[in-house]
Amino acid sequence: MKIYLAGPEVFLSNAREVLDRKIDLTRRYGFVPVSPGDLEVPATDAKRAKGLAISSINERLMMSADMIIANLTPFRGVAADVGTAFELGFMCARGCPAYAFSNVLGDHYARVSCLHDGRIEPDAHGRPRGPDGLAVEDFDMVDNLMLDGGIEARGGMVITREVAPAELYTDHQAFEECLRQAAAKFLL
Repeated sequence: MKIYLAGPEVFLSNAREVLDRKIDLTRRYGFVPVSPGDLEVPATDAKRAKGLAISSINERLMMSADMIIANLTPFRGVAADVGTAFELGFMCARGCPAYAFSNVLGDHYARVSCLHDGRIEPDAHGRPRGPDGLAVEDFDMVDNLMLDGGIEARGGMVITREVAPAELYTDHQAFEECLRQAAAKFLL
């Protein structure tokens, strides 16, 4: 089985090293890794053309995969990387098994609450709202309900653990637990 390895690791200064470690772990568990860091981007000076080429290549890579493991560790804010969220949705829409992990234990509600300095109040109907008036999801889920829901609906799970801030995108223990769970379900 081929696993698409989704996550914001591609943005790290040591992306190749981090992705290679994930690739090695994936192979060790008996899967074939499909990594967005493996793409060959056509040479062009046009930024938009380059971005569209990367998007197209990633979609082709996802079409070649049977499953996804997505890194939902909050990235540049309180939620998962938006590109990773797209990739997870893409693979879920294809009906592929999905697993995910986060190297942060707090749920989505707790992170949004911190963003608003704890100023979340129920509205007249009891729905929690931030000081900006927007409703806040409070479902004891790692991220947006569609991400957690999509994973669970396809028989997968979200593994969470707390790591040091400097290791948010380089600690592979939760990723490896996803591999263990997937191997037990699909390879044994």
